Amino acid sequence: MELLGAATVVLLVCIACLLSVAAWRGKYGKGKMPPGPTPLPILGNVLQVKPKNLAKTLQKLSEEYGPIFTVHLGSNPVVVLHGYDVVKEALIDRADEFAGRGRMPIGDRANNGLGIVFSNNEEWLQVRRFALSALRNFGMGKRSIEERIQEETEYFLEEIDKTKGTPFDPTFMLSCAISNVICSIVFGKRYDYKDKKFLALMNNMNNIFEMMNSHWGQEKDCPNSSFYMKNLITCTFDLFIAGTETTSTTIRYGLLLLLKHPKIQEKVQEEIDKVVGQSRRPCVADRIQMPYTDAVVYEIQRFISLLPVGLPHTVAKDTHFREYVIPKGTTIFPILDSVLHDSKEFLNPNEFNPGHFLNANGTFRKSEFFMPFSAGKRICPGEGLARMEIFLFITTILQNFTLKPTVNPQELNIIPALSGTGNVPPAYQLCAIPR
Repeated sequence: MELLGAATVVLLVCIACLLSVAAWRGKYGKGKMPPGPTPLPILGNVLQVKPKNLAKTLQKLSEEYGPIFTVHLGSNPVVVLHGYDVVKEALIDRADEFAGRGRMPIGDRANNGLGIVFSNNEEWLQVRRFALSALRNFGMGKRSIEERIQEETEYFLEEIDKTKGTPFDPTFMLSCAISNVICSIVFGKRYDYKDKKFLALMNNMNNIFEMMNSHWGQEKDCPNSSFYMKNLITCTFDLFIAGTETTSTTIRYGLLLLLKHPKIQEKVQEEIDKVVGQSRRPCVADRIQMPYTDAVVYEIQRFISLLPVGLPHTVAKDTHFREYVIPKGTTIFPILDSVLHDSKEFLNPNEFNPGHFLNANGTFRKSEFFMPFSAGKRICPGEGLARMEIFLFITTILQNFTLKPTVNPQELNIIPALSGTGNVPPAYQLCAIPR
C-alpha cells in the first residue's frame, strides 16, 4: 500500500509538470509572449538563471533565444531585452508604454511604492518633476551645486593628506564625501566625517527621519497630492541611496581602474596640468577642453556597467512589441550591460580603453550606446549631479595626488566582487603620493 501511495504521488507530480509545460508552451511564441527556457513549476528557471552573475547568465540565454526572451524568477515571468536596438525601442521610442516601474522586493519593503525610484503613475510623475526642479534650484543665489561639490573635494583632499602616502581603502571616505554633497543640497550643511549623526546616517539611512531640519508642507487640503510627509521623506531617502552609493562606487571603481592602468592616469594628469594647472581647482567648464579626461570618465562608467541589468520596468497594459504580446503588469529587464558592452559600437568592449569615446583626431566622441543612467522616462533624475561629481572628484584627486597600488598593477583584480543587480568592485588599498 505504501508503494502504491508513493507511486500515486510521483504520478500526480509528473502530470502536474506535464500540464505546466503544456500551459507554458501555449503562452509563448510568435503572437504570444517571447520564448525562453522551460520553467520548473514554482521554481521557475532557477537552473538557468544565476543571481550571482545575472548579466552574464542572461547574455548566454540571449545567444540561444534572441534579443527578446522570457525567464521565470520563481513563478513570475520576466521579459528580458538584450541589446541596444530592443532597449532603445522600448525605453526611448516607446517610452510611455514602458515607463512603469517593475516590482522589486527591496523596493516594496523599504519604500512601500513611495518616493521616486519605485513609485508609479501620477504620483511618480509629480515627485520626479519636483525632484528635478529641486536639484536645479537648490543652492541658487548663494552657491551653486558645483561649488558645493568643489567645497567637499577640499575636505576630501584633507582626509587623503592624513594618510601620509600610506595604504588606505578609499571606500568610507568616498561614501562620506558624496553623501555630504547630498547633505549640503538637502539640509543646507555638510558634516565632519567623524560626526556621530553623520556616521549614523551613513550606516543607517533611516536616520533621515531624525535629521531633517524642518517639516516640509503637508497639503491637508489636497487629498490627491503626492506631497505628504511620508512620501517626501521617502523621496529624500531615495536621493541619499541613489545619490551616495552609485556615485561613490563609480568613483571607487574608477580609481581602481586608474591604478591598473598607470599610463592612462598619467595622460589624465598631463591634460589637467595643461588646462587647469595647480593654481585653481578643476571646474565643470574645463570639461570641454579636456577630451581625454572626459573620455576616461565615460569609459569608467561604460566599463564597470554599475547596474548591468538596470532597474525593472513594466507595462501598464497588454503591449504588442515586435512579433510578441507582453501582458499587462509583466516585469521587463532592459539589460544595460548589453548596450554598454556592444561590440558593434565599442571595439573590444571588455577592455578598458578611453579610445572608445575619442575620435581619430583626439576630440571627444559621443555615443548613443552610453546608457549607464538608463534611458527614456525612467532615466536617473540625478544624472547631471552624478556626472559633475565623478568628473570633479577624479580630476581634483589626480591634480593633487598620484595614485599607486600596493601590488604590481598587473596583479590587481578588477573583476566585480558581486555582480547581481549591481557590480561592486573588489576591496583594494592605494597610496596617494602628493604631486
